[in-house]
Amino acid sequence: MFVLAQWLVFQQSLCSQVTNAEKRPEIDHITLQVRDLEKSAEFYRGTIGLEQIPEPFKDGKHLFFRLGAHTQLHLVPGVKSGMQHDIHVHFALRVSSVASFCTLLQGKQIKYCNSDNEEGVVTTRPDGIKQIYFQDPDGYWVEVNDSRL
Repeated sequence: MFVLAQWLVFQQSLCSQVTNAEKRPEIDHITLQVRDLEKSAEFYRGTIGLEQIPEPFKDGKHLFFRLGAHTQLHLVPGVKSGMQHDIHVHFALRVSSVASFCTLLQGKQIKYCNSDNEEGVVTTRPDGIKQIYFQDPDGYWVEVNDSRL
């Protein structure tokens, strides 16, 4: 028993010595290439409600939005023609109420669906999380859920 206790103390001391270089990677930002920078900016700022933040390039070709405490969305121009995007290739945002968010989307006449592309349907996953999907002006899929992580 004493050996086990010594081993646990040793393990705890090792864990407390982890440096930043040894931490697991975390998402820093997501970049989407868009056709119309202002139209996409209005969607992410006005429709979804993301906070636009200063971008370091100051060249009018990049827009940055806050997704979380340390995560950003970057929009850059450059899409020449429409691309089809699969619903399973998406990024997800967490909200406090999926029902309230659905009401917001309906008020802006934005269609949403479940992962089977059934329009107006909210999915409740086996873990109780509610989720919907919708597309931005360039057809990128966005999931919104009420995860409590």
